[in-house]
Amino acid sequence: MDLAHPLDGLDDRPWLSSSHAYGSAEDVPGLLRALTGTDADAAGEALSELYGCVLHQGTVYAASAEAAPFLARIAAAGHHTSDVLGLLGGMAESEDEYGTAPGAVREAVAEQLPLLLPLLRAPEPAVRRTAAWALSHTRAAETVLPALRARWTREAEPGARAEVLAGLARLDPQGASAAAAGVLEPSQPAEVRLAAVFARLDAGAPWTGAVHTTMLSLLPADALRSDLDLERGEPLAAVVAALLGRDHRPAREAAFALVEAALRDDRAEVRAEGLWAADRACTLSRSAPARLVRSLAAAAAVDEQALVGTASLLGRLGSVAAPAADALAGLARRNPDRDDDHADRALAALVLVAPARAVPLLAAGLGRRPRALDAAAGFRSSAESPFPYDPGLLDAVRERLSRPEALTGNEPWQLVNLLAGWGADAAPALPVLCAALPHFPGPAAPVIAPLAAGRAPSDRSRAVAALRAAAERGVLPAAKGLYDLVGDAVPLLHCLERELRRGAHDLRAAVAGAAALGHRGAALAPALREALGGPDGDSTPPAPDTATALAEALWRVTGRADEAVAVLDSVFARTADDPWSRWPVVRAARTAALLGPAGRPLVARLEAALDDPVQAAAAVLALTAVAEPAAPDRPALVGAALRSAEADADPTGACDALEALGATAVTGDHLRRLAALADGDARVIRSGVEDRVIGQDEALRVRVRALLPAPPGGDPA
Repeated sequence: MDLAHPLDGLDDRPWLSSSHAYGSAEDVPGLLRALTGTDADAAGEALSELYGCVLHQGTVYAASAEAAPFLARIAAAGHHTSDVLGLLGGMAESEDEYGTAPGAVREAVAEQLPLLLPLLRAPEPAVRRTAAWALSHTRAAETVLPALRARWTREAEPGARAEVLAGLARLDPQGASAAAAGVLEPSQPAEVRLAAVFARLDAGAPWTGAVHTTMLSLLPADALRSDLDLERGEPLAAVVAALLGRDHRPAREAAFALVEAALRDDRAEVRAEGLWAADRACTLSRSAPARLVRSLAAAAAVDEQALVGTASLLGRLGSVAAPAADALAGLARRNPDRDDDHADRALAALVLVAPARAVPLLAAGLGRRPRALDAAAGFRSSAESPFPYDPGLLDAVRERLSRPEALTGNEPWQLVNLLAGWGADAAPALPVLCAALPHFPGPAAPVIAPLAAGRAPSDRSRAVAALRAAAERGVLPAAKGLYDLVGDAVPLLHCLERELRRGAHDLRAAVAGAAALGHRGAALAPALREALGGPDGDSTPPAPDTATALAEALWRVTGRADEAVAVLDSVFARTADDPWSRWPVVRAARTAALLGPAGRPLVARLEAALDDPVQAAAAVLALTAVAEPAAPDRPALVGAALRSAEADADPTGACDALEALGATAVTGDHLRRLAALADGDARVIRSGVEDRVIGQDEALRVRVRALLPAPPGGDPA
């Protein structure tokens, strides 16, 4: 290979017909040329562009495989070698492949090993480091392992030696674990010792006292992390996660002991790493919050900065974090008459940890504590219970609402959400809500009707007048509120028809409003059909989720299922085999379930979704409702729903499906798996909105436990 001309043959490749993240790969040759040019800025920009198009957020494409030989030659020729090796390694590592055969990109990189292996002996340590990392991701163990082993015996630079050991662990975990055992002692470089800890974990080796002592001696470990291994960007947290992943008591105890030691360390930087690790532990382990809360409270009590840093996690732990409530309250009560970000963060946590203690503090600082108000309004928590009612807080809310011009951002929604949670107790706020309706109808209108429903005639009249005036101006939420309060559907029908026919930006809200009317919305059927694309099909069909909502609305207002079935069938057809449309299939399946036996023509579509864990739970729910009573294999459907929950794909949907299937379809193996979901230490819900993961998982446990049979005279097993 003539490395003096690394781009030979570049124009012979089918770039125009190949694709990457942004479509045609016709721009790739220009980017590759820029990498070999003399303009450093242009080369840097080209590298960034290549990361964006052939390794877009970790996804690889057909053009990635086409580019691999040229990237390898560029690296071997000495052009930005370390950076290009990083790109090649990321491409080889990826399992998120789009528009290309599984493993094709990795194979394309592995084919370049004759060019890349010599880079393990490059004079620059950074090149040797990146080469070890990249080559190990090709998974070509037969070729790469001997080269890494040879490098392990010679490499002296700590960072490169650590990366060689990490590469060995990827390809030969047991062999790397044996090598790691010899480099744990304090005389070895810290980077190598940390790599040895991970190598032992990767091989499943016992967590011994020596490994535990080594890990503690490396703290703070943040500066030792590999900037190539993004999964282990927080070393202590990564070690804790690996131990918890073993899912047995000794490993959990070892993980918790590491976290507690870090949280109680005298060094602020070690406590910070302990907090990151505690956060990871509480997200992964159900027993972690109760076990770690005392150490978290101790870390929070060190100083104000520590308390502020810990507040977010304490808030997510909710009432479990009660031991820290005094510290939170002490900071939360500071400066109620002016903005104070630290006091706001402490109060936001206190709202979730000890709501009753937070009530007077929020009332005193309302308007100056946006984080705390957001938490109290329910937007940071998955809990269904409203924030405690208090007359003083109600007065503070009324005062804020009386000055609508002073409210900005989400504050109108937050204040109104507090009132909605208080129900009849919030009725004294009705006059100020009616006055504020013209300023923010979206938040105010839905609350006015329920507050006015049980009030004196004068209060009802005020509410009706305010809602009617807004409805006549075309304010859809006001028209809906008027309908809810007095049953007058005429303004609502006018608003809905207008919104449907003009394709408003919030079309889904109009469609939902039509569906809620049921048969009283029959006059909206033509507008709903028009929104679907018209009888001649001469318009672009709406997005799948919108089409599903329209199908449901048509069924509810006309009582006819045939149109809904046809629309849903088209949604399933449009989204088939599209990895980006998995959730639209879920929503279409849930709508199919509403149709009952009338949705039977969709059975084949629903059965096709059973193999995808994301779609399976909704498909099971729908099949339970629409299929012939004797047709579905109900135990098999239970298994599909359980797989969805176990994979953290759609756990809540799985509970819906299991409740619909009933206990008679559950086998002994199913009961064992349900018990593991309910009472296993590993959290089932591990992803989603950070503030809600822990609360959602705890709520899931309650639902799953309710599915288990109760022993005689006892609670569910």
